[in-house]
Amino acid sequence: MSSENDKSILRLESIKKVFFPGTMDEVAAINDLNFVVNPMDFVTIIGSNGAGKSTLLNLVAGMYPPEKGGKIIIRGKNVTRLKEYKRAAFTGRVWQDPSVGTAKNLTIEENLSLAYSRGKCRMLRNAINKSRREHFCKALEPLGLGLEYRLNAQVGTLSGGQRQALSLVMSTISKPAILLLDEHIAALDPTTAQTVMKLTTDVVNREKITTMMVTHDMEVALAVGNRLIMMHKGNIILDLDAKAKNSLTIPDLISEFEKACGTTFADDKVLLKDTKEGKTNANVPGDCAVA
Repeated sequence: MSSENDKSILRLESIKKVFFPGTMDEVAAINDLNFVVNPMDFVTIIGSNGAGKSTLLNLVAGMYPPEKGGKIIIRGKNVTRLKEYKRAAFTGRVWQDPSVGTAKNLTIEENLSLAYSRGKCRMLRNAINKSRREHFCKALEPLGLGLEYRLNAQVGTLSGGQRQALSLVMSTISKPAILLLDEHIAALDPTTAQTVMKLTTDVVNREKITTMMVTHDMEVALAVGNRLIMMHKGNIILDLDAKAKNSLTIPDLISEFEKACGTTFADDKVLLKDTKEGKTNANVPGDCAVA
């Protein structure tokens, strides 16, 4: 139960989510989940399709409420019944599709202005001024992509990697309590994915942002962050700290999954990779240019 002395960034209490209740298609996506994320945690979330990973992020973001009795508390505030647009004052999010979360017909600075004013009642025209532009340039410069010199360029003219890098800045520029990354490198080519992942860790570390990242890539999950959770059928079946996860290989992780849930791990997105000696074809943070 939460209290005034609770220093957690995110606390989920008795969270359940059922889709299509009372019908033949009823699905229990999240089952009585209790979960705490502490300041500056970088939590990677893995699990097979239907495990509840994206549903968990959607609940935190306010896309829909949990079942009655569940609580979502961010920085000590009960936000369970806040609408998504009001919840946006607490959360930043980057989606799998680079085109989601940005407006292609608006300029870079207009997109950043909207993101900066997230959760506030401000007009776009009033949000853009000299001081704000300087702030945007300062936020874009560490990306190393030259976007700070292209503030008036339409976002639709950017490459997928550039657009995802911009989305990353947009999701963090208003200093949210928690950053939600929903397979944000999955739609990118391997080189660009590697670069965007490095940019992600750079931004998270520089801005000291508490983060939850859903990924199908076990290598990335093991390499990035200080905590790893594995979900299965709406439950958290593994919760590993940095020391525990850093000692594991991918075969170890699969073995832990099978022991925890008593079934064979059969996610083609992972098993199609070369898991010999813990190696995969995945990309982990490195130094490359965004395509």
